[in-house]
Amino acid sequence: MSKVVYKLETQQECYEQASQWIARLDRGLNVQEVQTLKEWLAGSGKNRQVLFKMAEIWDKMDALSRLSELFPNTHKPTAGASRPYRAVAASALVVLAFFCAWAATMVAERFIEQQQVLAAVVDRIYETAIGEHSSVNLPDGSQLVLNTNSQVKVSYTDQHRLLVLERGEIHVQVAHDKSRPLSVIVGDKVVQAVGTAFNIEINSDQKIELVVTDGKVLVAVHETPEDNTIELLPEISPNTSVIVSEGEQLVLGGEEETIEKVNPKEIQVKLSWRDGNLVFRGEPLESAVAEISRYTQVEFVILDEKLKKVRIAGLFKAGDVKGLLLTLRENFNISYQRVGDSKVLLSAE
Repeated sequence: MSKVVYKLETQQECYEQASQWIARLDRGLNVQEVQTLKEWLAGSGKNRQVLFKMAEIWDKMDALSRLSELFPNTHKPTAGASRPYRAVAASALVVLAFFCAWAATMVAERFIEQQQVLAAVVDRIYETAIGEHSSVNLPDGSQLVLNTNSQVKVSYTDQHRLLVLERGEIHVQVAHDKSRPLSVIVGDKVVQAVGTAFNIEINSDQKIELVVTDGKVLVAVHETPEDNTIELLPEISPNTSVIVSEGEQLVLGGEEETIEKVNPKEIQVKLSWRDGNLVFRGEPLESAVAEISRYTQVEFVILDEKLKKVRIAGLFKAGDVKGLLLTLRENFNISYQRVGDSKVLLSAE
């Protein structure tokens, strides 16, 4: 975790200290404070210049005459100056208001910046159980959505944005931050984006499916350190990576890694899980059951080989086994038999 140190510039420190001294003068100085003020004025010509020169600028109030009484020879007006010294001292009250407001603003800004940095430091693991999906608002404004049985490690600092997908599926809406590209490590690949949206899934045979829904991402090989730690990744160069753009899909881990165009309707189907739905548009029953099984502990067994090729279409609620079986029986003439609470046998009627 990086440590950020905030330090004011010398001139800003001088302004703040001057305003503090004017506040003390207003309520009256004790003997020790008088001595400390003298030391402060003697410490730097800039201190004296700020305290008195700025007082000359704001010469509208009749107060703080103690300044001239305590230090009658400290500040001498220039030859062209026409203001009496008492008026100069009196004007310090306005300086107090001006610089107190300025100092308060500076402190508030630094506090906000510090809170933003602290809020941007995240090192945690998010996961969902089978049948669950969850949304996470990341500190930079990005949104992470986890599908069923997914786990992702998030490491955010003021220097980098890193996600490691251990299992399952995520959709990431990346907030734009050119100085900190968001990187997702999955297997031996790293997907990097600045401001875009994409979906990544590790499927049952450990292939990685990437679909870009907005903008573009870069995909490159990632070498995992021996200690398996997350380390800061350099920005990936387009010359050493594959570019995947909006409306394109890349399947990693197979014999061929090719980029394919995906029409908007297919993308909607792929992302229907974010609304808790599963949409099938003519997939074989075997493929549909494999997808449905991701959202439930129930095991489906298809008894008839021909039945595996029956095309299934419709919208199903993820994890709703009862509704699924009813739809299969009424719309596709597929009967079922429950074996305990954890297994269902499917057969043709």
